[in-house]
Amino acid sequence: MKIITWNVNGIRAALNKNALNWAFEQSPDALCLQEVKARPEQLRESQNSVLNLPSVWNPAERAGYSGVTTFYKNKPDEIVIGMGDPKFDAEGRIIQTRWGNLRLLNIYFPSGSRGHERVGYKLEFYAALLDVCVSLHKRGELLILTGDFNTAHQPIDLKNPKQNLKTSGFLPEEREWVQKYLDQGFVDVFRFLYPEKVQYTWWTARLNARERGIGWRLDYFLVSEALMPRVKDVVIHDQVTGSDHCPVELVLE
Repeated sequence: MKIITWNVNGIRAALNKNALNWAFEQSPDALCLQEVKARPEQLRESQNSVLNLPSVWNPAERAGYSGVTTFYKNKPDEIVIGMGDPKFDAEGRIIQTRWGNLRLLNIYFPSGSRGHERVGYKLEFYAALLDVCVSLHKRGELLILTGDFNTAHQPIDLKNPKQNLKTSGFLPEEREWVQKYLDQGFVDVFRFLYPEKVQYTWWTARLNARERGIGWRLDYFLVSEALMPRVKDVVIHDQVTGSDHCPVELVLE
């Protein structure tokens, strides 16, 4: 089973760059896109022709903002839009798809970069989603959380940790919430498999950051501990362009 996650920073822009051709050529079982910034009816017919898998969309109420889309090969047994909290669901940040006892959550975590108030909202989102996950674990479900977490967990996960200690995305309280997920039965698969590997998934568009290797690892696969025996690999495809993020792939038996 192959799952790909990618913050495309606007699906229409990505399609105009032919960036999504790569993703569909990989023949994923599920493709999770974040920050799509569009509704399906806004795509042109020529753009839709590239999207050759069934899909479910969760756009934000605000036009041109946020939004997630999940494409899938096999029809899910259950599809859930959001997590049941209007405060967060209005921003189109989660799609849940379930096959048997395996539940995939495609998530676009809020960014805290617009000021202290937005950091608070981001932390509340982390807390609310963790409550949902704890309940699902108690039901015996195996969970895959993927998407743009908007937080670098450890110093190894960004180029300049000391300079960014007061930057949203690497604040102690944000990093603590990522750790809380790990303490509640999740595994950061990439860091588990590659504890010392330096590889990033996001680069600012300024100052040629990508070319200079100045990036952050913001895009994750967190999976239930009980699912780890099925994990074969996680691959960060940092050579794939078309967005300020790159795609990340999880391979399961």
